[in-house]
Amino acid sequence: MTKPELVLASSSPYRKSLLERLGMPFDCASPDIDETPRPNEKAEALALRLAVAKARALEHQYPGRIIIGSDQVAALPDGSLLNKPGSHEQAQQQLSESSGKCVRFLTGLAVLDTRTGALESCCETYTVHFRNLSQQEISNYLHKEQPYDCAGSFKMEGLGITLFSSLEGRDPNSLIGLPLIALTDILARCGLNPLLQP
Repeated sequence: MTKPELVLASSSPYRKSLLERLGMPFDCASPDIDETPRPNEKAEALALRLAVAKARALEHQYPGRIIIGSDQVAALPDGSLLNKPGSHEQAQQQLSESSGKCVRFLTGLAVLDTRTGALESCCETYTVHFRNLSQQEISNYLHKEQPYDCAGSFKMEGLGITLFSSLEGRDPNSLIGLPLIALTDILARCGLNPLLQP
């Protein structure tokens, strides 16, 4: 059986589900990288660096393939970063800090063609305007959806949509973790147009 040309450098079920929408076969592999931000590193630079690092981490493991790396960073208006909360308490704090504010979600995307060594990367910005949320609303939301593995402490594709007053950006998929519009453009330049696949 022919191996899929694409490899998704992620163990995220959200990214896997998004990539499946393009209708092309792919393998998944979890890259082992250090995701610690560097001192004074801006959100966009961090998202791009980690996306590239994820793709590069699998370069030798998957020769002759096209590797997709992606990483998302959320930033409050003051520039402070929101990571995956990991716990109810941390998620409560994140949503309390986000309440009534505009939070930028920066999703880095890197596509490495190991056949040629070509690497193309970009960063998609999506802005989320949070409603003014009460502590009861936040607590109820977290108990219902438990988004503790999501940057910013919500799942937009679920009940998380009720937390927002408005959204701004080119591709709502980038908010879930993989900017499909930008990815489709890059894959087409690699000779993998989803609309021309058998």
